[in-house]
Amino acid sequence: MQQAQHGSGGSLVSSNDVTGTAVYDKTGEKAGTIDHLMIDKSSGKAVYAIMTFGGFLGLGEREFVIPWGALSYDSGLDGFRTSITPDQLKSAPAQYEGWHRDRKHEESIYDHYHVPYYWF
Repeated sequence: MQQAQHGSGGSLVSSNDVTGTAVYDKTGEKAGTIDHLMIDKSSGKAVYAIMTFGGFLGLGEREFVIPWGALSYDSGLDGFRTSITPDQLKSAPAQYEGWHRDRKHEESIYDHYHVPYYWF
């Protein structure tokens, strides 16, 4: 994943480069891949990573909405790390049409993964 150089930190990255980036569990095993991001229009902050987990050659993969705060970039892996467990994924709140406009549902996602709400 290429990071854009900006100032001394070099912490900006193109959304094109985030799509397809691997996500690793806390042991360093590949757990999934980022499919796309959801960004808050008002703040411009990344809020969710829509990720795929499981499957083989695209078969049996499932998409999950993961709070952006549950991921941290690991330059050694050139990917993101998460402490989300398979059990958390199995019991994750189900998504439905318009879920992202339902604050109570968003709260349930953030509570489920023990991540502070992005809107505070």
